[in-house]
Amino acid sequence: MEKVVIIGTGCAGLTAAVYAARSNLSPLVITGTMPGGLLTTTSIVENYPGFPEGIDGYQLMVNMQKQAERFGARVLTLRTVESVDLSKRPFTLTVDGEKVEAETLIIATGAGHRHLGLENEHLLEKKGVTYCATCDGAWPMFRNQPLVVVGGGDSACEEALYLTRFGSTIHLVHRRDSLRASKIMVERVKQHTKIKPIWDSVVTDILDPKADKVTAVKLKNLKTGEESTLPCAGVFVAIGHVPNTQLFKGVIDMDHNGYIIRHKGSQTNVPGVFVAGDCSDHVYRQAITAAGMGCAAAIDAERYLASLNE
Repeated sequence: MEKVVIIGTGCAGLTAAVYAARSNLSPLVITGTMPGGLLTTTSIVENYPGFPEGIDGYQLMVNMQKQAERFGARVLTLRTVESVDLSKRPFTLTVDGEKVEAETLIIATGAGHRHLGLENEHLLEKKGVTYCATCDGAWPMFRNQPLVVVGGGDSACEEALYLTRFGSTIHLVHRRDSLRASKIMVERVKQHTKIKPIWDSVVTDILDPKADKVTAVKLKNLKTGEESTLPCAGVFVAIGHVPNTQLFKGVIDMDHNGYIIRHKGSQTNVPGVFVAGDCSDHVYRQAITAAGMGCAAAIDAERYLASLNE
């Protein structure tokens, strides 16, 4: 039986693994289908303390995992938790058909990309519709072509800036008349000659499934009602995230958006089950805050285990 099982290997999960491993708890870490989490899709992380020149997001996650493993964490790569039974102790997890028992559980499952909800968005995914510029922006189909980024936050700005390396023009479509990104990102976007903002607008459709590739988007101006068609070769959706918490629905307390509710510290409503990172944080959603939450969850789990022996 495991003392601590951690689900997720983003900043939250791997920081929890570092702290739990240093406490001689030998945590078992389950990565899921995306080891390292969404930060592995970020080209450069400039706001994580200790890296004055920034660091590649993927490399940061690799470093964190190596650090956790150095202290005794065990990582199950590309293994998925299919179900959990938290109704009795020890907790039981089904991991790719195998049963794993745990005294404590740290949920650090992060969040996934929010979709536009258009039928053609689904039909053209990976055929010009994507959710990660650093993953897919260098595809030949996008080179020297007009591209569309949807969103107005830091992620959308970063996507647009990255795509200037490949596309001819980057159209940044935002439903408001100003970006909600940080000031430094807004300035970078405004100063780049390849980025053309399209304000007060939404994408109402993506063309063309018959061509089996993206050829254009249909836009609607929310203030004037005017509709238009904008030719492009790719659509990069960066409109936020959805917490990866479906596995715990009906078992762990969540808010109406699916974010896990923290009761005392990192404790959930189930004693012995703790939470950290973006699956519980819809306010800050930063690498550093996720890491801090991972630290807290590991400390809370350690103290909980100690209380069982008192």
